[in-house]
Amino acid sequence: MNFRNIVFKLALVVLIGFYGKTHAQDKPEIKWTRDGTGYYQLMDGELVSVSLPQNERKTIVSRDLLYASGQQNIGSIKDFFFSEDGTKVLFYTNSKKVWRYETRGDYFVADLKTNTMTQVGKDKPASSLMFAKFSPDGNKVAYVSRHNLYVDDLNSKSSKTLTTDGTDRLINGTFDWVYEEEFDCRDGFRWGPDGQSIAYWQIDATKIKNFLMIDNTDSIYAYTIPVEYPKVGEDPSSCKVGVVNIATAQTKWLNIPGDPIQNYIPRMGWVPNTNEIILQQLNREQNVSKLFIANSATGAVQNILTETDKAWIDAGDQNWDWVTEGTAFIWMSEKDGWRHAYRISKDGKKQTLLTKGDFDVIEKSLTDEKNNLLYYMASPANATQKYLYKIKLSGGGKPEMVTPSILPGTHTYEISPNAVFARHTYSTASVPPITEWMKLTTLNPLTMDGSITNQLGRIKPPKNKVEFFKVTTEDGITLDGWMKKPDNFDQTKKYPVVFYVYGEPASQTVKDSYGAGMNWLYAGDMPKDGYIYISVENRGAPAPKGREWRKSIYKNIGVLNIRDQAMAAKKILQWPFVDKDRIAVWGWSGGGSSTLNLMFQYPEIYKTGIAIAAVANQLTYDNIYQERYMGSPLKTKEAYIKGSPVTYAKNLQGKLLYIHGTGDDNVHYQNAEMLINELIKNRKVFQLMSYPNRTHSINEGEGTSEHLSLTYTEFLRRNCPPGGK
Repeated sequence: MNFRNIVFKLALVVLIGFYGKTHAQDKPEIKWTRDGTGYYQLMDGELVSVSLPQNERKTIVSRDLLYASGQQNIGSIKDFFFSEDGTKVLFYTNSKKVWRYETRGDYFVADLKTNTMTQVGKDKPASSLMFAKFSPDGNKVAYVSRHNLYVDDLNSKSSKTLTTDGTDRLINGTFDWVYEEEFDCRDGFRWGPDGQSIAYWQIDATKIKNFLMIDNTDSIYAYTIPVEYPKVGEDPSSCKVGVVNIATAQTKWLNIPGDPIQNYIPRMGWVPNTNEIILQQLNREQNVSKLFIANSATGAVQNILTETDKAWIDAGDQNWDWVTEGTAFIWMSEKDGWRHAYRISKDGKKQTLLTKGDFDVIEKSLTDEKNNLLYYMASPANATQKYLYKIKLSGGGKPEMVTPSILPGTHTYEISPNAVFARHTYSTASVPPITEWMKLTTLNPLTMDGSITNQLGRIKPPKNKVEFFKVTTEDGITLDGWMKKPDNFDQTKKYPVVFYVYGEPASQTVKDSYGAGMNWLYAGDMPKDGYIYISVENRGAPAPKGREWRKSIYKNIGVLNIRDQAMAAKKILQWPFVDKDRIAVWGWSGGGSSTLNLMFQYPEIYKTGIAIAAVANQLTYDNIYQERYMGSPLKTKEAYIKGSPVTYAKNLQGKLLYIHGTGDDNVHYQNAEMLINELIKNRKVFQLMSYPNRTHSINEGEGTSEHLSLTYTEFLRRNCPPGGK
């Protein structure tokens, strides 16, 4: 794979597979040993352990066992999981896509004591098992197949059905389209601590209307593809949580207050070493968050924490972070105006702010209870960067920066459970990702040859670096931006500018990390050809700049973000080396929507635009995302109409290329047709490129990615010619 393809595929993962959000599943994950002194990895068809700091390798599951006679159907291994006692390994293979991710497949158990392999759910259809996981004692494996829960007993070689009512629309143990897309919910069940029961979500999508996509090319007669999709203003699926007894296969439903249709349950888990369950409930408008503790035996629940916000409240972290033997947990909140970590007692009565200060916690990294430390990522002084910090878990301490200050940029750390070792990755806009294994307790690399400092010395810095800048608009708003100037830049000449935009609350574009300044869709070399490439971060983007920055966009998508972008561009057009007659803008998904709005609302600035897979009419998108950020359309649709590109299509003056896949299950192709109709009605000439049956990522089918790149590049070069004048 060449360099450009690497960047292209990386960008696809980050930007396109969804209406602008990143997922935890995108991150590579180290499989640490239980004691944190090493890790596991697949290597040359075997599962091996690697000890630290010696890097000694030991075979755990041999190739002979994995691919022994009768196991030829094990296929390609996607993932693996150890039982708690470390004597068994569950292998996930033959994976298939469910919407965005490959979350169904086959599972095999390797018993390290008996040196045997057993297929789980062997009587189920091939590649139909989802989220299989060991019971706490390692003797059973539970899984979902075709929306029902099952458990296999590894000792007796028997299988048991735990739910029988699952259908395409009554979903046990996993989720419907919109829960998966907008709450990042996929794995929908949890083993109880005693191994005698399983808590699981049930989603009733029977009343959700189908959106019908049309396949015109795979047969002579066209056919429809139904997608259960709750549009803005439509009721969500009903949601509830039950606890099924393994012995009796009987389910006890939790008595969660409130209408199960008008409330969401995005997070749920067991309280350690108890029969209690903790869950988060969000109301339909997602501006009230309630945490409940439930008794799994009786179903009785108690509200321990309620939080409200004038805009929205995000779903909590996927994994509940418990401390002090399950008597308290770590919870993130923006209630003081910044995203901070709190230590909350199980009854909710004691709340301790841990990360005090005027800064945002970007994400938690590790809770090291043994040493009374919470590790987290933050960047108080520069919202484009990311560093590791630590704070006392008991509260009252001052944040301490762990990352060396001599390495400005973006850092990530994957920390061992004992907080002794870490895999540390560093990048900037000019430095590709480089990684070192380090001892976190001393901050020393395990080997000097493999240290980041040593690797940096071998990297030749680019002659033409990405430049970061700030621009203050006439509204008094200061925005971050990056710029990549042409090679052999001549400040006496004027150059065309291509703006890259996203602009919505789900993604940040201006980061000091590798990929900034690169246009992965351009079939050629932009700096060599003579373009200035710029991205500016408007308010509402999820940058670590505080609650007010992020939530000022509430009920203002398509207005506030668009004005910020345009007013920044207006200032940039005053730079002496910018050709104001050659100004282009492009974006994908939410960025496509922003591109359309910029072209339509500020035609005097933007002369050329390329919008890909855009939401042209906000009333067509799903209820969870759009209602979260735009308020309830049941009260008024004014904000939705005011922020939608179709409202302003009549103002088009420049050259527009619109691109959309007809098989987009996320941002439906109807957006393209609504926009086309509005442009036709107003006699606006534009170019259209439809990709038959392609999804939101427009990368399916031979030649598609290359064709898209060539189409994009030809249009840009023709309508916004490169080079200094």
